[in-house]
Amino acid sequence: MAKLLILLSIFFSTIAVVVASGSSEESHHFSRNLSPEWMGFKAEKLSHLHFYFHDIITSTKPTAVKVADAAMTNKSATFFGTVLVMDDPLTVGPEPSSKLVGRAQGIYASTSQEEVGFLMALTFAFMDGKYNGSSLSVLGRNAVFSGVREMPIVGGSGLFRFARGYAQARTHTSNFQTGNAVVEYNVYVFHY
Repeated sequence: MAKLLILLSIFFSTIAVVVASGSSEESHHFSRNLSPEWMGFKAEKLSHLHFYFHDIITSTKPTAVKVADAAMTNKSATFFGTVLVMDDPLTVGPEPSSKLVGRAQGIYASTSQEEVGFLMALTFAFMDGKYNGSSLSVLGRNAVFSGVREMPIVGGSGLFRFARGYAQARTHTSNFQTGNAVVEYNVYVFHY
C-alpha cells in the first residue's frame, strides 16, 4: 500500500508540474493570433474627415516654431535643414474663429534640396464630437507647392485604433512674407 501511495504521489506531482509549466508558457508568450471579434471590433468602416489646419509662424502666439537649422539653411532656397514643431488648430472652416475640432501636433522638417518639401510626422488629436480623445498619425512627404499633396495615415488611437488611409492637403491661403498658411485637409481612413 505504501508503494501505491508513493507511485500515486509521484504520478500526481508529475502531472501538476506538467500542467503548471504548460500554463506558465501560455501566459508568457511572445505572439499569438487573435481575431478582431476577440478584441471587440465590429465591421471595418471607411470615414471621411474634412477640416482646416492653421499653421501660424509669425504671430504673438505662434502655433509652429522653428527649433533647429542646419549650417547651410540660410543659403538654401528650400530651407533645407529647418525643423519646426507645431501645435496647430484644426477647424471646421478656414476662418481662425471657426469651430475647433482638434489640433495637429508634431514635427515637420525641410528635407528636400530641390523643392520646398517637408517630412511631416504629426498627430491629428481630435477634441470634438464622437472622435473626442481619438487621434490619427501621419508620416509622409509634403511638397507644399503641389496643388494636392497626399500623405499616409499610419495609425491611430481611440476610435481610430488600427487606422490606415491617407490625407489630402490643399493650400487654402498662404502668406510668403509671414510663412502663415491655412491648409484644407480631406482624410479618408479605414478603422473599426
